[in-house]
Amino acid sequence: MSDSERTERHSPSKGPGSPDVWGFYDPPTGSAQYVVACPETRKAALVDVVQDFDPAGFSTGTEARDQAIAIVEREGLTVEWVLDTHPHADHFTASVQLAGRFGVPNAIGTKVREIAELWRGLYNMPDAFDVDRDYARLFADDDTFRIGKLDVRVMLSPGHTLGSITYVVGEDAAFVHDTLMQPDQGTARCDFPGGSAAELWASIQAILALPESTRLFIGHDYPGDDRDAPEWEATVAEHLERNVHVKRGTDRDAWIAKREKRDATLALPDRMLAALQVNLRAGQLPPPEDDGHSYLKMPLNKF
Repeated sequence: MSDSERTERHSPSKGPGSPDVWGFYDPPTGSAQYVVACPETRKAALVDVVQDFDPAGFSTGTEARDQAIAIVEREGLTVEWVLDTHPHADHFTASVQLAGRFGVPNAIGTKVREIAELWRGLYNMPDAFDVDRDYARLFADDDTFRIGKLDVRVMLSPGHTLGSITYVVGEDAAFVHDTLMQPDQGTARCDFPGGSAAELWASIQAILALPESTRLFIGHDYPGDDRDAPEWEATVAEHLERNVHVKRGTDRDAWIAKREKRDATLALPDRMLAALQVNLRAGQLPPPEDDGHSYLKMPLNKF
């Protein structure tokens, strides 16, 4: 895959309290990934960066991770955090690898403990997934921390998963993961184990209650007939005005019914059953066996 296909865009700081954001795109998974930085101190965090995975050959790679590192080095940034919004179902996370590369803590939401417990049962792996060991910090709703001089607030945003979180950075940026899509595409699915359309509606309404100038950075985009280039940024005002699922005035019960009907037609992501076993280990492969290789366990006829 050429570098040109891995689209990158800079969303510049709007002034004091406003972060610089570099978004970059992973075509195989439709994933948007981010470097977010304090313009004053050049301190940064990496958000939802992908570890490449080829589901045909079951091999991993580093192209997306290398792109994040290249942005950091090119812009003269100092990484302070590696952040995930939730355990992803459609790509492997690069969390542990990047935390080790930069010598910084990695983090995710505290309810990932409950997600791990759910998937231990689904995989019949009662001793797997020690998230307290593999993540340095588990954030609860309304926790705060800093990136340089920028305040960051954590919002619990369940629905897509039961433990998804949003990072509200500074005065005008929020990383809202798999809640909203771009305004022309609507909202994210919520049919995975632990998901809930009613909870996703409430999470979206909390996000759309942020100041209307807030830039919302989403987790995925799938350009199609109406546009051929990926997008991942729109303001709260733009979503309220023209999001095809949840613009201002949308009826809650009608949206829930529409979302659940649509989700019932969707297949599982082709990486999902592999990805959860890796992402609930913060991007680490399972411990190697006596031949030096790691192996994944796949449940048959369970989904």
